[in-house]
This record gives sequence, C-alpha cells and structure tokens, in this order.
Amino acid sequence: MIPAAPVRVWSAGLRAGHWALAASVLGCLWWYEGGSGHEGLGYAALALALWRVALGWRSRSPQVRFAGFVRAPAATWAYARAVTACREPRHLGHNPLGGWMIVALLATAVVAGASGALYATDRFWGDAVVHAVHSVAGWALALLLPLHLGGVALSSWRHRENLVAAMLGGHKLPPAPGDVDLG
Repeated sequence: MIPAAPVRVWSAGLRAGHWALAASVLGCLWWYEGGSGHEGLGYAALALALWRVALGWRSRSPQVRFAGFVRAPAATWAYARAVTACREPRHLGHNPLGGWMIVALLATAVVAGASGALYATDRFWGDAVVHAVHSVAGWALALLLPLHLGGVALSSWRHRENLVAAMLGGHKLPPAPGDVDLG
C-alpha cells in the first residue's frame, strides 16, 4: 500500500508571518527595557499581528479563518477533558485549545504593540496607565509563549507528528480515521 501524500495546511505567507511575528515578539521580550530595537520590533509585531487578525476574518481557508478553528467554550472544554484522558482527536489544523491560544496570543500582541505605539507618542509619553497596559501585555506574552510551545510539544508527541516541521513546510499527514479535518 502506498502511503497517502502529505496535505498542505498552511500557506507560505502565513508561515512566514507566523515566524516573523514570533521573532519580533521574542526580540521585544529580549530588549524589554525599550530602545530603538524594541520599538522597531514592536511596530513589526503590531503590523504582523494585525495582518494575521485580518487574515483570520477574511481568509477562505478553514485552517486560517477564525471561524474555521475557534470553537465554542463547550467544545473547547470537551476537548480539554479528552486531552486529560489521553483521548483527544488529531486535528488537521488547530485543535480547539490551540485555536484559543492563537486568539490569546494575537490579542495580547495587538494590545502590547498598540500600547507601545501610543506610549511612543508625545501625547502619551510617560503616561502611567499606557505604560502599565504595555508592561502587562508584554509580560502576558512572555507567559503565553511557553504555554503555546508546550501545547505544540504535547500535540506533536501525542499524535506522533512534528508540528514545528508542519509550520515550517506547511504540510501535515493526511487525515486518518477519527481525525478532524476542517477542509
């Protein structure tokens, strides 16, 4: 029997945006005390996060469009219970917990980037509230990132599929019986 060919899940543009956003956010966290490097990477992160949000609303791909992978709370809790029981199905795109992690990461990146951009203006320079919002959002990203990576590692291990390689190459193994395919 010939094994089925891998299927394309994520486009080159989406993957490039993902890795560029990750690098921008990590750079901002590295240079968390500010400066031109932090500021430039912050603007890049904001632009990339807003671009991904726009794709999430407008894309035709169910693996990219929010409506294709963000599940209702009840379905997400059911999936979380299946994870704790080691019975969760493999998803061709994002699983329900991963979908909500994407929303949380993007929302936090937008808040951090927008508040940082405001803080750099004459009007809000030195504003304690804007600075606090920026700091809380930035450190929230620092907490969400390891959770995201942990979820990727757990899903990769449980489903015997390298999700980092899938986000680099754009392809995953085809759906098998019991898998969830949004296409």
